Amino acid sequence: MRTAFYISDGTAITSEVFGHALLSLFPVEFNHDTISFVETLDKAYETRDKINRAAKRAGEPPLVFHTFVNPEIREIIDSSDAIIYNFLEHFVSPLEQQLGVSAKPKAHRTHSIHENSYDYRIDAVNYSLANDDGSNISNYEHADVILVGVSRSGKTPTSLYLALQYGIKAANYPFTDDDMDDLTLPDFLIPHKKKIFGLTIDAPRLMDIREGRMANSKYSSARQCRMEVREVEKLYKKEKIPYLNTTKFSVEEITAKILNETGLQRYKY
Repeated sequence: MRTAFYISDGTAITSEVFGHALLSLFPVEFNHDTISFVETLDKAYETRDKINRAAKRAGEPPLVFHTFVNPEIREIIDSSDAIIYNFLEHFVSPLEQQLGVSAKPKAHRTHSIHENSYDYRIDAVNYSLANDDGSNISNYEHADVILVGVSRSGKTPTSLYLALQYGIKAANYPFTDDDMDDLTLPDFLIPHKKKIFGLTIDAPRLMDIREGRMANSKYSSARQCRMEVREVEKLYKKEKIPYLNTTKFSVEEITAKILNETGLQRYKY
């Protein structure tokens, strides 16, 4: 099987994201290999040898996606038996012409502790962890968004992704079986209603997820799942709370849809 390498003198996150996005357009399977922090000539030669071995083993050249700032290291990687895709080289020259400014490459600039959004993101992660699953309801005034929904509808991973990727302080609160007899918006959430965003999920999918957590229980039964989903969706409609069905979406897609609908400010760069 052909190998795709994602390589950088930094985290390799950029080359990995770009490379995966491009390869996802093609119905072809690859071995994926990410190599980060190729910061020395020795590491560059070692990486080139690895690429060449992959080429010999597969009988066809690997695809190499990279974002090197150091020209010496870049030349070593470019000399390997591979098809090279240099993202920075492809875009930098046209941008320099458009902006009338020369680029000043610097390793670790994109994903480092010194990027402008770093403190926002760390603070947001700490907030989301402290306000997960209704564990703390006393400081919702500091939340950017409050996710609500039944258990296992995607609230926690979405909260953490919003925090880590975008610096958004996301609290989340669960509606449980005890709430279902007369489901209403809790008093402590009413002052923050404009921040609330609901998540829902198809009952069969919810049942599958809960079966993996508590098999053969009331919690994971089809009847319970159908009832909880029905009741929370009634609440969303009654209270005019915006909501999203997460059944067919990844956490990245759920997050993007929430951001698009709420207009929350991103602290990513």
